[in-house]
Amino acid sequence: MGFLKRDDDDTPGQAIETAQAPHAERYEPGSLAGIPESGRERIARMKQEVARGFFTSDLSVNEFLLVKQSGFEPIGLVLGSSIYHIGFQQAMWNQNQEMTVLTQAMYHARELAMTRMEEEADQLGADGIVGVRLDIGRYEWGADLAEFIAVGTAVKHRDGELHRAPNGRPFTSDFNGQDFATLLRAGYRPAGLVMGNCVYHVARQGLVASFRQIGRNVEMPNFTQALYQARELAMERMQTEADELKAGGIVGARIVERSHGWGSHVIEFFAIGTAVVPTSSEHEIDKPALVLPLTG
Repeated sequence: MGFLKRDDDDTPGQAIETAQAPHAERYEPGSLAGIPESGRERIARMKQEVARGFFTSDLSVNEFLLVKQSGFEPIGLVLGSSIYHIGFQQAMWNQNQEMTVLTQAMYHARELAMTRMEEEADQLGADGIVGVRLDIGRYEWGADLAEFIAVGTAVKHRDGELHRAPNGRPFTSDFNGQDFATLLRAGYRPAGLVMGNCVYHVARQGLVASFRQIGRNVEMPNFTQALYQARELAMERMQTEADELKAGGIVGARIVERSHGWGSHVIEFFAIGTAVVPTSSEHEIDKPALVLPLTG
């Protein structure tokens, strides 16, 4: 499905990029599609650095040590980026509806950034990426433009055990180093960062209905159903991604709600979490330990 951009306040024009259905962005091992020349040069240098044991990461000291204790070696900081023109879609003021044009654009932009980050990790021979952050940045030189950025630390198992996702891609996870190590010790491993989104227009209430509710305690069914439906769509799409990875479940799931400047009645509901798969039938959970800080 294509999406529209505004050439002026009223006239929709041709799309700059085409928003496609989820999973439309193909991942091909060894590909460097979309990575600029400077990025390719950085990856080439990182390969040489990995060979001599040098790495970069955004892990804290504790995270770094716990990741190494779990049998993984950090090998490099990897990133993906996509600057995307967010299209325009008109909605009826009194109608609850998903803004499918905006939903597809927001999903596709994130997928582009994630895929490029995974391609960088693949170039380094990584098994996966931990501590993934997905951010959205906006710049003054483009009111309708947004940069979607994915960044994390690529890791590789020290003994050569393959820990990639079932689809062959490096696994992705937003776990910090402590959570990653705890999950592995309990007999699970991350399969991939899964996400689903829904941009939804919440209908405005008519003047007559507003007057009827003045001074009364009453549920607003129009708003309730709109937000309920939007969250359900985002969560369902996240769960579908986990099913495609043949995951046993999703941990750390959360729903983020943002307007992105579309107006008070258009909201994106973004569901994200890490899909996990069991590595053992035994799941021994570490007993909590009491820790007393030495600082005052």
